[in-house]
Amino acid sequence: MRMRKKRHLEDRLAACKDVMIYMQNQNEHADDPLDEALFFDSMKVFGNNNPLHLEIGSGKGAFILELARRNPDINYIAIEKTPNVIVTGAENLMESGIKNVRFCLGQAEYLEHLFHPHTIDRLYLNFSCPFPKESYAKHRLTHTRFLTIYNKVLKSGAEIHQKTDNKRLFEFSIEHFSANGFVMKNVSLDLHNSGFEGNIMTEYETRFTEMGLPIYRMEAVNP
Repeated sequence: MRMRKKRHLEDRLAACKDVMIYMQNQNEHADDPLDEALFFDSMKVFGNNNPLHLEIGSGKGAFILELARRNPDINYIAIEKTPNVIVTGAENLMESGIKNVRFCLGQAEYLEHLFHPHTIDRLYLNFSCPFPKESYAKHRLTHTRFLTIYNKVLKSGAEIHQKTDNKRLFEFSIEHFSANGFVMKNVSLDLHNSGFEGNIMTEYETRFTEMGLPIYRMEAVNP
């Protein structure tokens, strides 16, 4: 079921402009050249060159905001493609006083339109849509076509941290990480009973855990 558009959505997003960054040319048919001035610049946005971590599919932002609160010496970009959802995260950021996060309304397909090559230190994929139909496999965020994009913006040795409740997606991810030269570590088939410390629950994770579902987690190191 399609989410009902929030009231005054455009005005609310405009009011959050100070905590938003923008991704150019998000259209496969666009022929406009990329504007160098619109690429992300840590010094311009955050006033420092601290390590840069990226979450794709940030939802309402609970995970990234808590992560940033715990790690003030790391900069975070939270990418979410749904305006109805990202506005809540951006508003929460505005109210939080947290300085090391920015939200971006954008799609993973166009990361190269925002980030220069090899500038990201870590990437988070939390409870991404599993796209269960095989005909939609190429839309999974750990499909080879996405890993190729990530490889271009991730630094060598950077990590992708994935969490999901979907076993088939987890197995699919392992297959594609392996095929693309990523080295996996800290693989867990039941995160909450694994003894792992420092986990931050996402909105979906809380819901799935209350349902008694195991949470799958791993870290994949970029070659």
